[in-house]
Amino acid sequence: MSRHIPENYRLQVASDQSLLVYFGEKISLETHRQIIRFLKLLEAEPVGAILNIHPAYCSVLVNFDARKFTHNEIESQLTPYLTRLDEVELPKPRLRTIPVSYGGEFGPDIEALASLHKISVEDVIRWHSSATYTVYFLGFVPGFAYLGGLPEQLTTPRLATPRKKVPAGSVAIGGGQTGVYPVPTPGGWRLIGQTPLQLFRPEAKEQSFLAIGDQVRFEPITKEKFAEWVEA
Repeated sequence: MSRHIPENYRLQVASDQSLLVYFGEKISLETHRQIIRFLKLLEAEPVGAILNIHPAYCSVLVNFDARKFTHNEIESQLTPYLTRLDEVELPKPRLRTIPVSYGGEFGPDIEALASLHKISVEDVIRWHSSATYTVYFLGFVPGFAYLGGLPEQLTTPRLATPRKKVPAGSVAIGGGQTGVYPVPTPGGWRLIGQTPLQLFRPEAKEQSFLAIGDQVRFEPITKEKFAEWVEA
């Protein structure tokens, strides 16, 4: 019996060697969970034609060997997975806590951000650290997690001119997202604090501190505690 792609999913040619699998049009936890189910099915039952997969908020980019397979052949191999998503039971998300020293030299944009929203710096810290975030996917640079769940009160446009270098560990807000820069890199998100944690360690077995599907909480710490952490 033939299987058809459910109406809420669609496949689209992205390049001569890739397909985009869409799981919805809006960012949501349910869409995220469907993507996780899809990834787990592919992990458990790999498709030999696939070279790499790149999850995002609402889609997964699938790269394949175009010398051996056509888009239609890849689509026919992926369709059965999309009909079986409800079979996958997701484990309880892992909770990761990230200590943050907010403001001052670690968060040079926090006062401007607070002023923009007509709230206090303390309000920014309280709202940012009271939410539980979800790692929707990793990208941009190794170990950089795109976190959903930022309180609406803190949604803030990116900087008009990106910085040429953002310090590793910087905690930032960009639009309706928050995240932590794991390595020094250019960036246009607004810096509100910094963590002493090393979020990306290429020499470690688990290179990234965060993984897709994790839940994240930020814990405010003092500058003194930050220094103790770094020196330990």
